[in-house]
Amino acid sequence: MTNKYSLTQLVAYFLKLGAVGFGGPIALIGYMHRDLVEDRKWINNNDYKDGLALAQLAPGPLAAQLSIYIGYVDYKIIGATLTGLAFILPSFIMVLILGLLYVHFNGLAWMQYVFYGVGPAVIGIICISSFKLSKKTIGKEKLLWALFFTLLIVTFISKAENIWLILLSGFIVWMVKHPPRFKKGLSFFIFQPVILQVYNSLSNDEKILKIGWFFFKAGAFVFGSGLAIIPFLYGGLVKETQWLTEQQFLDAVAVAMITPGPVVITVGFIGYLIAGFPGACIAALATFLPCYIFTVIAAPYFKKHGQRPGLKSFVEGVTTSAVGAIAGAVLVLGFRQLIDKTSAIITIITILILLRYKIPEPILIFIAAILGIIIKTT
Repeated sequence: MTNKYSLTQLVAYFLKLGAVGFGGPIALIGYMHRDLVEDRKWINNNDYKDGLALAQLAPGPLAAQLSIYIGYVDYKIIGATLTGLAFILPSFIMVLILGLLYVHFNGLAWMQYVFYGVGPAVIGIICISSFKLSKKTIGKEKLLWALFFTLLIVTFISKAENIWLILLSGFIVWMVKHPPRFKKGLSFFIFQPVILQVYNSLSNDEKILKIGWFFFKAGAFVFGSGLAIIPFLYGGLVKETQWLTEQQFLDAVAVAMITPGPVVITVGFIGYLIAGFPGACIAALATFLPCYIFTVIAAPYFKKHGQRPGLKSFVEGVTTSAVGAIAGAVLVLGFRQLIDKTSAIITIITILILLRYKIPEPILIFIAAILGIIIKTT
């Protein structure tokens, strides 16, 4: 069967998404669904849902994993490799430039001003993305909505995504719709995260290898969206190794939010602060390597067995709970970001604009950035 799109077209799409896709993982996976499933119809909804479920089960950044899986759907390993690189490269170059400027000018105060406007606008964007994704993914089934709200509430209260509840949701839907008959293949990809994490610690005094090992652990041990990696990075970089100061880490988080592409690409900025250009490259490579390895190993099993009734039900439950966890993360981010009336107003206006008009998100982000600078400097 002839593909509806070429690999060149798909790579070009992810280059563009990596360059202008603001809003973090929740918004980015929403853009992929809107653009590739609904508008262009390059990827069917079942493949998208399989990719989202696999990304939620895998360690590492959610949006990057989904981009890798989508590349794999029709173009296998070469597609997965090129789409993953295309998605990451534009934002990596941006954070590298910001890192260079940051070091040269001994800090960039304007980033905090920009973030004051961009942060609330981002919350508005991801609210709309989460709302649309929930409607498209769940449908009208009461069981799925019950699981959705359970994960939403648990995520909001615990302020963390619970991988075990997400797995449990998959088994619940499987048990209800198609009583399970356990297969050898299933155990492989369910317990693959554990396999990826069983790895002996490096023992080397070279700083660059220590950086590589630290960020490899960050990519391999943290599940859920790229936002989930922030606490892990804080503990390791500020408290344990003291490679960064508190202010440098806060600025790194601001960089993550004001640049497009995957949030976790801020590791490139962090790596540059620690060890220059080599540090930026090794930090980015080490962070994304685990999710790439997991995705290309597990993707064939999803492609081959994904339409079996039992496994399809399992994926449906996992996807539903993942979307619930995403919605809970939106609430957590909203409560942290909306610190005053002005920020709340920016979020509400962003939501109303997106509900009424089809304005490109980068334009809204640019306007919000200018607004933040004006508010904080007057």
